[in-house]
Amino acid sequence: MPKPMLFSPFQIRDTVFPNRCTVSPMCQYTAQDGIANTWHLVHLGGFVNGGFGAVMIEATAVLPEGRITHGDLGIWSDDHAAALKPMVNFMKDNGALAGIQLGHAGRKASMQRPWRGNGPLGEADFALGDTPWPINGASALPVDEGWLMPQEMSAADIAELTEAFVTAAVRADELGCDFVELHGAHGYLLQSFLSPASNTRSDEYGGDRTGRMRLAIELAEAVRAVWPAGKPLFFRVSSVDGFPGGWELEDSVVLARELKAVGVDVIDCSSGGNQGRTKVNAGRTLPKGYQLDYAAHIRVEAGIATQGVGMILDGPQAEEALQSGQADLIAIGRQALFDPFWVRHQAYAMGVNDYDDWPEQYGWWLTRREPSIQALSK
Repeated sequence: MPKPMLFSPFQIRDTVFPNRCTVSPMCQYTAQDGIANTWHLVHLGGFVNGGFGAVMIEATAVLPEGRITHGDLGIWSDDHAAALKPMVNFMKDNGALAGIQLGHAGRKASMQRPWRGNGPLGEADFALGDTPWPINGASALPVDEGWLMPQEMSAADIAELTEAFVTAAVRADELGCDFVELHGAHGYLLQSFLSPASNTRSDEYGGDRTGRMRLAIELAEAVRAVWPAGKPLFFRVSSVDGFPGGWELEDSVVLARELKAVGVDVIDCSSGGNQGRTKVNAGRTLPKGYQLDYAAHIRVEAGIATQGVGMILDGPQAEEALQSGQADLIAIGRQALFDPFWVRHQAYAMGVNDYDDWPEQYGWWLTRREPSIQALSK
């Protein structure tokens, strides 16, 4: 039997992904002044031990005011980069590619940590030391009623932002990261420029779709210019806003074509987020693989590799998505939190290995246990 695509290598530029399984960037809201700590090391290291071919560090702010919350990671100084170095080293030393998502929260910056409400900062947060800071965005439009009012970014602000992304990419390369992703989704700064629901500018960065795409394309081009030619560049999109009058799937296709032209290699296809409290969606029912059709459409219509994400729960489902051409890479998010060893467990269930691919510190023990497991199953 041929090895399933899910567990087979995939090459982008000069970089070979050991398998098609990546860890989606998931904020932990646990940094101190943007500095990573041992929580992040153990959190990310578990996915490496669990067999993921590539692990992406969570959304990492390129400027201090670009953090979503007080607990977000940052990479706006050499000290911040140094704190990330042990994570990157562990990934690479143990066979996984190291990635990082670079972002700026825009008008969704300076908000509550999710478990404290996931909304605007309030008195209870102030008492704990989480006080608001001034924020900026595409336009002077708050996310929702009661949220901070952003200041519309000036030309000087945009120039500073571009330089911050470029500097962050250089730091990520010096760290040893194998790929980098620009966060253009979920209502954060880049996506707020893209969507007509959040961008009412009248200058060259607003107006029609071409103007609203300008910042994303310029940033990607600037980062590509300093990012090594052999290393992949990802861009995460909200494929659709998900409400009338917002960003639509065909807009994402056009954007993907333009991003490909300036050197982006993979479109990471998410959706939604350009609205107020994300907690209103908690508990809603989502079908399996609900964003894979977006990835498939963008992949075909824009002629670019895509990464599928969202309610991908098991190996056969992921394999079907790859085999059918819906995506080239599969990103596992919350399911990886539920099972950090998802890749190895799915491989075992699909008959791919007998612990030979596990870390030897684990495989040695499990190999000797296997006869007893097989005997119990009879």
